[in-house]
Amino acid sequence: MSYKNGNFNSYFLIATRKKKASRAKSNFPPSPPGLPIIGNLHQLGTQVHRSLRALSDKYGPLMLLHLGQVPTLVVSSPEMAEEIVKKHDIAFSNRPKTTAANIFCYGCKDLGFAPYGEHWRQSRKLHALELLSLKRVQQLHFVREEETALLVERIRKASSRGDSVNVTDMVTGTSNNVVSRCILGQKFEEKNGESSFGDLTRRVMIDFMAFSVGDFFPKLWWIDVLRGFMGRLNKSFREFDTFFDKVLEERKAVHRDTDSKDFVDILLGLQKDKTLDFPLTQDNIKGFMMDLFVGASDTTSTTLEWLMAELVRNPGVMKKAQEEVRRVWGNKPKIDMNEIHQMQYLTCVIKENLRLHPPLALLIARETSEAVDIAGYKIPSKSTVFVNAWAIQRNPSLWEKPEEFIPERFENNPVDFKVWQDFQYIPFGLGRRGCPGSAFGLASTEYILANLLYHFDWKLSDANSSPQDLDMSEVYGLTVQRKVPLKLIPVSYTP
Repeated sequence: MSYKNGNFNSYFLIATRKKKASRAKSNFPPSPPGLPIIGNLHQLGTQVHRSLRALSDKYGPLMLLHLGQVPTLVVSSPEMAEEIVKKHDIAFSNRPKTTAANIFCYGCKDLGFAPYGEHWRQSRKLHALELLSLKRVQQLHFVREEETALLVERIRKASSRGDSVNVTDMVTGTSNNVVSRCILGQKFEEKNGESSFGDLTRRVMIDFMAFSVGDFFPKLWWIDVLRGFMGRLNKSFREFDTFFDKVLEERKAVHRDTDSKDFVDILLGLQKDKTLDFPLTQDNIKGFMMDLFVGASDTTSTTLEWLMAELVRNPGVMKKAQEEVRRVWGNKPKIDMNEIHQMQYLTCVIKENLRLHPPLALLIARETSEAVDIAGYKIPSKSTVFVNAWAIQRNPSLWEKPEEFIPERFENNPVDFKVWQDFQYIPFGLGRRGCPGSAFGLASTEYILANLLYHFDWKLSDANSSPQDLDMSEVYGLTVQRKVPLKLIPVSYTP
């Protein structure tokens, strides 16, 4: 063989290998160019849901990012979300075991972050039948009534003085108290209408979404220790854990009447039930309690805050909603849930708010348990998967004027989150890992909002501001909250 022929053969072999490598690489979903070591981490920014939508607009509704050493699939269309749920739901039903979830959820012995398997199936069944059933939601309605009445009274006192109220603090305190009474049968010390326990809950919410070096670079976990991140997480966890242990030990020593059972009573009763299909440990119970505290209180208060902001920003919608609430309510001292369910426009207002401001902009991450093919692309095993519900629900090809608050779009519209089949509208998730507590949270949202709209008219605290000038800036976290607390002036309504 001549030297030239040898060079030619070598060149041909290299070119062929590159071509094959390129073809193999192309079997993966499109990816934005990344940097060495960190991959695409630098492209997430502070508004992760918005950054991912911008990247998906360029690279497609099924996009593969490399976040450090973790392959991460981003789903941004209803078609791709439907394919995952209908064809590959089991393969996509795991959760990644993040540093925060492992600490706060007792080694992922809860429901929300538990790996898919028998424990998760039994835990889900327990929640559906015992804790978050429609019957249980109705039994606990008296808690919503009592806490909402206290909220209305606090606002009425401020109104009599002509004072503005911090709506953010008010609805957060009420939501926390409803949740804590349903779980524990008691609420926490309040200051200016806000539950003191809310501070710890919000801190945990922030810690859940905080950047962990070990989550993206597993061999560098020790950096989280050196920078104090692990110490911070463990401190917050110990506060919750000490409190939970105290509550459980006190409750075990007291016999409770069946009619007044809260979630702790139910769980401790099930723990003694020898016919239960799986052992319910102390850590399981505390993990469930953590899920309920973190998942129920913050999502409800954030939803109410965005609702009031959108209504003030859209006076025509506010007027129409108030007219309906006051017409159905009439002169009765209070209203029940059956009457609230007759308020069709109020339902449309809530659904439109959930479209623009879903409780979780990115649904809680999933993890593939095996390699799968989606739309002709190879998805590696152990890939983290994010469904961008916020982007799907603002897609202009799916929704007319998607950035505008238009509740009328849901009038005579069959699209609904309750059936988990309308993949363009997924505020409470989808498939096996959809939110089991949506009915619980929605009941509180409906009742509190109806009371706020019936008892008060609402004005901006700055009389010189236009409704369209209201600051709608966001802070990204496990929930997407308002950056600026909502302060409004309530004006008491007399029928």
